[in-house]
Amino acid sequence: METRINEISLRYRPKLKAEHWPKISSSSLAARVVFENWDHNTIAVYESFKILLLNNSNKVKGIYQISHGGITGTLVDLRLLFAVALKSLSVALILVHNHPSGTLRPSEADKNLTRKIKSAADFLDIKILDHLILIPTGDYYSFADEGIL
Repeated sequence: METRINEISLRYRPKLKAEHWPKISSSSLAARVVFENWDHNTIAVYESFKILLLNNSNKVKGIYQISHGGITGTLVDLRLLFAVALKSLSVALILVHNHPSGTLRPSEADKNLTRKIKSAADFLDIKILDHLILIPTGDYYSFADEGIL
């Protein structure tokens, strides 16, 4: 009897050439890039968690939405987050989520999640450069700028 198994295939197909990728040099630039690419019809409705995937030159390879949830929170599965980071061969990430309420302060849950992701990233030699909180006006809070990353 022949044993049959599924074949697993992983692909990453960039559509833009690297010379056209924006280079992130500050939290304000990262926040602007993400905000410009956020669905403005939903940013004030529910929380979403996204990652900005970066190469070794801090150029943006892409943005990936990890989850979207309710009005006051969203769940983040670290296995999915790191599957995307590893599949895209990213060396650094910027974590981003929105607060539909307009509150710019991170909750304890936000801080705990950031620590958990950073710990796992350290093990995989992936840098977590920042965690941004965006609000519907485009203003942001940066964990790195505030020294709590």
